[in-house]
Amino acid sequence: MEMLSRRSFLAGSAIGLGALGLAGCAKQEGMTLAEAAKVYGPVPEEKFPIPAVDVTKVNPKYFRRTVRYETEEAPGTIIVDPGNYYVYRIEEEGMATRYGANVGRAGFLWSGDAYVGRKSEWATWTPPKEMIQRQPEAAKYAGGMPGGLDNPLGARTLHLYQNGVYTLYTIYATSDPESIGSGVTSGCVGLLSQDMIELYNETPVKTKVVVLPA
Repeated sequence: MEMLSRRSFLAGSAIGLGALGLAGCAKQEGMTLAEAAKVYGPVPEEKFPIPAVDVTKVNPKYFRRTVRYETEEAPGTIIVDPGNYYVYRIEEEGMATRYGANVGRAGFLWSGDAYVGRKSEWATWTPPKEMIQRQPEAAKYAGGMPGGLDNPLGARTLHLYQNGVYTLYTIYATSDPESIGSGVTSGCVGLLSQDMIELYNETPVKTKVVVLPA
């Protein structure tokens, strides 16, 4: 979908370096809608207060969960599984925190190893020239769109780098619950704002990120 909205995101030119083949996870029971409503409730203390998620618009399998995930990657590593619309943060003892995600649409998927080169709260969003060519209406933000609830990057952003170069890909916060579990972006990966804030707080700069093939 090509529109200037929270479903249109940065297009990048990063070339996948080849992701490691990793084992899947064993699902555990997830949270109920009532529990999800609390986890994904409003966040009024933010610079731009974040409203509650309408959890009825999210498939319950995409609610945050702690799951078993067998991998040789170190605790703290982020693993993106675009084929299943999940992001994992590897924990100790073979466990992981799993988040539902939106991912790149057809033609914008990529895979490989990267790392968090920098982190941003309520980041300014600047559409790349490739996006402006596809969507001329984005040109009005060529100088940058200030942070806020309408900004595509949302409340928190992890900017992904390879070999010291910004890939233009990010893991970012979305307030669009209906986007979770679908391919709608130009290669970026979106988590619900409440999930993204948690992941952001647990992720230091230089954290390894593995993006699996879709």
